[in-house]
Amino acid sequence: LKEFAGITAGASAPESLATLAFLYMCLAISAKYGDVPSVDILVWSELPTGAGLGSSAAYAVCLAAALLTACGAISCPLKEGESTARWTEEELTLINSWAFQGERVMHGNPSGVDNAVGTWGGALRYQSGKITPLKRVPLLRILLTNTKVPRSTKVLVANVKEKILKFPAIMNPVLDSIDAISQECQSVLEAMPANPSPEHYPVLEELFDINQHHLNVIGVGHPSLDRLCRVTASHGLHSKLTGAGGGGCGITLLRPDTSPLAVEAAKRDLCACGFECWETDIGAPGVTLHSSSSLKAEVLCALAE
Repeated sequence: LKEFAGITAGASAPESLATLAFLYMCLAISAKYGDVPSVDILVWSELPTGAGLGSSAAYAVCLAAALLTACGAISCPLKEGESTARWTEEELTLINSWAFQGERVMHGNPSGVDNAVGTWGGALRYQSGKITPLKRVPLLRILLTNTKVPRSTKVLVANVKEKILKFPAIMNPVLDSIDAISQECQSVLEAMPANPSPEHYPVLEELFDINQHHLNVIGVGHPSLDRLCRVTASHGLHSKLTGAGGGGCGITLLRPDTSPLAVEAAKRDLCACGFECWETDIGAPGVTLHSSSSLKAEVLCALAE
């Protein structure tokens, strides 16, 4: 496939990997479920690539859903007059399995958590390869910051694995502690919807800080992420990396009572570092089929180009 697409061996540019994943998925799905009809595939995204925001997984999930729908392996759930629709649980499982194959082409040995979040949406628990959707989670406000430092998930994952093999007695307890942080965070998040209390936020902030230190220890930190954490800390905010690390993006937790002035000041200082910031919420629906009338004007414009 690389030879056919004119992609040199070892090429890691996002465009090359995306092309390779498309060719693989299109041919494999055609072979299993019958030929995919002649279609135009148009891809548009607001997510920066290679920044740890799951852009490759979003791409793989949408591609899998489109190709499986086009060849009739799954239904077309959108009824006349509806603006959006989602597939059945069984069909989502099939979409997820093919999206994971696309992720493997792009990343080598991914965890599968990114494509699962892209498929089902919301919040998920990932442990030892098992993925479980969390039933009740609060809507959390965050500041999302892109350091614009490019990184390769495949390289970072390989480096962490090498460090674990080299220093198992040191690294395994750190990984156990990261697991304990995740479990503690899950307990807090699941307690919040039933009893939204200001006391929960200091706990989450402390967990953010501890987790960020641990991630530096296992080798996925970066000076740009350290700078991000220092800048937000100067405004009383707490941050950690998201994604594979090594640059990419960080998230900053915003309490409900965080003043707009503090957020704007933090954004201004982060932008002064050459970073890019968005204020957003954690949690969204998974892969969805949209009617063209339901899309924003800028999306339709981008796709028409």
